[in-house]
Parts: sequence; structure tokens; C-alpha cells
Amino acid sequence: MASEGADENTSAAGAEGASGERGARGSADAAAAAEAARPASGESVRIDSWIWSVRLVKTRSMGAAACRGGHVRVNGERVKPAYSVRVGDEVRLRHAGRERIVVVKRLIRKRVGAPVAVECYVDNSPPAPPREAMAPAGIRDRGTGRPTKRDRREIERLRGLSGPGALGGRGSGPGDSPGPR
Repeated sequence: MASEGADENTSAAGAEGASGERGARGSADAAAAAEAARPASGESVRIDSWIWSVRLVKTRSMGAAACRGGHVRVNGERVKPAYSVRVGDEVRLRHAGRERIVVVKRLIRKRVGAPVAVECYVDNSPPAPPREAMAPAGIRDRGTGRPTKRDRREIERLRGLSGPGALGGRGSGPGDSPGPR
């Protein structure tokens, strides 16, 4: 009977040890992934590849397009996609309606998991505006049907799309002149 209790205790301890090992192994795997993603000594990392690797943009081609469009600045200067980034550089990226300001802590060349990617930079970005601050203009209730011409004009007025001199507004067409015909 004493041996049965001892067997239960060792099996419970073994189960706890296994789960503890899994947690330690998970962080070890993440560290190994970060080390594997590091460039070799003397090897440089392109800025478009780095901002993709640390998950600031969704695809590398989006990173390259942001660089070409002038939306990426390193230490205050606009850079091309092939610019070599170094540890300590300040990267400013305008993307998805906000500006991200990050300082490079670690260089990686491969895309890694989000918890590992966050360790590769220091985020100095201003906080994102709250969603309530941006009032949705022209949202209609479900099931109300197609907007009437009056509803459409009201939606355009709220969005700021039409006004005096805008296309489609009153008095802007060539046949609307008050002169004789």
C-alpha cells in the first residue's frame, strides 16, 4: 500500500515536471528561433526585410513599397529598401494611418513569432487613437434598404465629399448656367 502511494506521488511529480519542462522548452525554442534568425557576423540586414521580420508590416513587399514611397525613415532620413539597418538606429514607419517609432535592439533576417519579434526593438510610438474618437460617418442600420438620393447626399455631406464646386453638386454642371439658351 505504501508503494502504491509512492507510485502515485512520483507519477504526479513526473507530470508536473513534464509540463514545467514544456514551458522552459518553449522559451528555449523561442530563443533558439531568434538566434537562428540572426545574421552571421559581418552580414547586414535590409530595412525592408527587418521591418517585415519584426512584424511592423505584413509582407516584405509592403515594406519595400513603404520605403519606395518615403514612408520609412531611419535616423531622420528617407531610405531605400536596400538600406542596411544597424543596432541603435531609430526607424520611423508611417503605416495604416499611424506612425510607428522604434529603436533597433537586435538584427534578425527571418520572420519570427510575435513574442520574439517584440524583443528585437524598443517601441517609442505614440499610443494609437481610441476607436471612439473616430466617429463612423454614414453607417446605416441593417435592413433599412438602399439609400435614397437624399440619404446619399446626406452621407456625402457628413463625409465631406461634396460641397460647393464638387462634382455632382448643385450648380456645378455645364447645363446649369442661368444664361439664355
